[in-house]
Amino acid sequence: MRNTSKRHLLPGFGISMGFTMVYLSLIVLIPISVLFLKASTLSLSDFWQTVSDERVIASFKVTFSSSLIAALVNTVFGTLIAWVLVRYHFWGKRVVDALVDLPFALPTAVAGIALTAIYAPNGWIGQFFEPLGIKIAFSQLGITIALIFIGLPFVVRSVQPVLQDFDAQYEEAASTLGANSFQIFMKIILPAITPALLTGFALAFARALGEYGSVVFISGNMPMKTEIVPLLIITKLEQFDYAGAAAIATVMLLISFLLLFLINFWQWKQAKKHRAVKGV
Repeated sequence: MRNTSKRHLLPGFGISMGFTMVYLSLIVLIPISVLFLKASTLSLSDFWQTVSDERVIASFKVTFSSSLIAALVNTVFGTLIAWVLVRYHFWGKRVVDALVDLPFALPTAVAGIALTAIYAPNGWIGQFFEPLGIKIAFSQLGITIALIFIGLPFVVRSVQPVLQDFDAQYEEAASTLGANSFQIFMKIILPAITPALLTGFALAFARALGEYGSVVFISGNMPMKTEIVPLLIITKLEQFDYAGAAAIATVMLLISFLLLFLINFWQWKQAKKHRAVKGV
């Protein structure tokens, strides 16, 4: 008699779940728990004094504002790049598609040095902006450009598969009913790719928050002006102020968790709305 029982390549649920929890605990949960424990060695007043320091607040503003702007820019232009790669065929398309993943392969320190050399006052591009009074390197503008560089692939690779799987019949039907290109994009295509857009935005934003290598060179590291939170944490560690570094990292982690939770909740609502409309 032929055995019709379903065979699984991987172990059963119990073993797989056990390995999953052990792996996540060692890689994620335990390090985060130690971070909170180290920050808890400070008294409440010392903790507040550390995270409310004027220099720390300034670094929070620079980091979060630059990360937000970079993620928004990547959401717009990353979607455009994904659209071109999916909808058009042109010479060198594979090269352009490979270049999108370059920030993944390139060491961030190398990227930071290259961007600094290009956008410095005497750099290839920076020299044209310097006479206009626009300072790119060693300013928050340079930080934002570096974060755009490292975050672009997240948006492109999140949106590209959705556009590839999108059924063109919906566009053809809308065009037959008299809708123009703008209406087709806003009413049909955009709702379909919104969950992917939000995913790409969240990934690019989260990646930008913790970026260090590509930013540390182009920022200039000026306290109260262009100092980012990761650099401030490194400074605390070099001063053997481990509790202070843990306190700053804890606040950044909590704010990041809150922002990512709100983004994911919004993404879930949009996906649910899209499924409901599609079901109708």
